Amino acid sequence: MFVSLAFLAACGKRVTARVPPPAAKPVPPGWTETGIASWYGVPYDGRRAASGEIFDTKKLTAAHRTLPFDTWVEVTNLENHKRVEVRINDRGPFVDGRIIDLSFAAADRIDVVRPGTAKVRLKVIRAPKIEDAASAAAPAVAPAVFCVQAGAFSDLDRAEELRARLARDARLSGFPARILQTASLARVLVGTGLTREAADSLAAEIRKTGIEAIVVRDPAAALPGGN
Repeated sequence: MFVSLAFLAACGKRVTARVPPPAAKPVPPGWTETGIASWYGVPYDGRRAASGEIFDTKKLTAAHRTLPFDTWVEVTNLENHKRVEVRINDRGPFVDGRIIDLSFAAADRIDVVRPGTAKVRLKVIRAPKIEDAASAAAPAVAPAVFCVQAGAFSDLDRAEELRARLARDARLSGFPARILQTASLARVLVGTGLTREAADSLAAEIRKTGIEAIVVRDPAAALPGGN
């Protein structure tokens, strides 16, 4: 069974937060917190965040209950040790037991999108230089760094069954299916080094077979020799 409930867990109902008083106390660099991260995207994309700015799922931002707005935080996924630097611009999460809500782009960087949640460590860092902050807020779109995720399983055998099914589909000829295994999940990925447009088209084709599919950054692109 596909891990579809993760999206409900990650993108559940959020409560609009009021902008807190400007007296929120700054937190010094080095402050840390460990707990569960989730993420949010559509339908909040384009809506006003608690800070007053417009929420953009493509920017590396996050919601936290108490950290002052414009605080920069390094978020480390403790399952795979991937890291991303985000700027706090919203309030949340509004689910007990969670400490931060990442934007889709930030969650994608550290592989939190598909599972929906992950145990993370937050560390307050100094704000990057203006040019670096602009790059982090709106990362350049690489021409070929995407692939399609068709499923994620805790059972490797089930992931292999899906990979084999996709490999037999003539409509997907030319787009190899592979399995990427992490500590807790076996992800079935299709295609490699695709442009966003090509990945969107491939995902639509896979959905015609009744399989859930989402476009994700291609993990191979981050490896030596990757696209």
